[in-house]
Amino acid sequence: MTRLHTRRRSAAARPATAGAIPTAMIPSVALSAIAPAELQRRLRHLIDTGAVLKPSGLAAKDPSRLLRGRYAATSLIELFGTSFYLTDYFQTPQLRFFVAYIVPPAARKGLITIYPRIIYKDGSLIWRTASHMVSSEDDFWIGKGDVRTWRVGDEECFESVESTTDLPFEMQSALEAAARKTLKIRRERTALDLVLRNAPASRVVAYSDFTAPRQRAAADRRNLVNAGRKIARFRSKKDPASLEIVPGFEPDFARGIVEKTASTSVLYGGKLERFRILSVNRKIQYLFFAGPHQVWIIPPQTTTTELSSFGVRTIDVIVDDNMCVPGYEYHYLDETEDPPAFYSQIPAGFAGPAGPHDPDRADASPWLDKMPVIREFRRKVLKAKS
Repeated sequence: MTRLHTRRRSAAARPATAGAIPTAMIPSVALSAIAPAELQRRLRHLIDTGAVLKPSGLAAKDPSRLLRGRYAATSLIELFGTSFYLTDYFQTPQLRFFVAYIVPPAARKGLITIYPRIIYKDGSLIWRTASHMVSSEDDFWIGKGDVRTWRVGDEECFESVESTTDLPFEMQSALEAAARKTLKIRRERTALDLVLRNAPASRVVAYSDFTAPRQRAAADRRNLVNAGRKIARFRSKKDPASLEIVPGFEPDFARGIVEKTASTSVLYGGKLERFRILSVNRKIQYLFFAGPHQVWIIPPQTTTTELSSFGVRTIDVIVDDNMCVPGYEYHYLDETEDPPAFYSQIPAGFAGPAGPHDPDRADASPWLDKMPVIREFRRKVLKAKS
């Protein structure tokens, strides 16, 4: 859930420029066929020959704890020179996840660092990487990456931008395949403490290991999409039909469909189709989900090839958040607060019935189906009558 905050404005250091980032439009990568024993041998060889294993959590004092037993790698995904060694799929009451050993391309002088991270699937069905966590007796939530700021008088307001933790579209199908490989999903809690930095309850923004690569990339304006401005916005915040997309950045439903994949979802009631679609100007890409009832859009991504040590792109595509409301979104009364508080991520007046498998989420299709881009997708791609 997006978290809104305010703070006093302060000066910030200007980041160093990283240079122009190359782009590439490629098919989605597949899960490697290499056997688990060989993957484990490769990781061990990297460490034995000088690679540094660098977890952010409690395992920082003894990283070898992550190489024992259940935390061994069993799957591999490779994208843009970065390797993602994945464990079996685990679960806690709050989420299902992999431990991922992310190996970026070797830095100068051939130095290699291996970054253990937590990869999980969000309720919108996009795979993400956790930037940190807040875990105490009274609270638990996964860090959602960077924040976006704006000023109101002397106050600086900010909100988490969850899409900054979305993993590249090009590896989403491979992550699905890795999850299906796990025959029995085991209970696991310790891995989160070992891998993730446990932040104070007041900290929403990720730490510098997550934010610094993004700041360096954005410092070169050649990397920014639409000069860093939104490519999609609503003329009226209360009217989904008022959505406007900057010319050229619209999804190309006629010639821009890169691929279509399918899976199933209990939450969404059956078969799900995923469509990766290029924009008309080929500068960004979209991921549309089509379930039995709902169609929704994952926040668009660039085609840049630089990935941070968290495995995510360092450049954003900025849109109005309400363009990317998932099919089922949070909409509930929190009776644990005093007095009880109502939370909703669906624009007021557009929440449908509660989800059949999660009463804290409501159907967002009354909002989604009035957006012109969703209507056009249904008509041109799904061939549904308007």
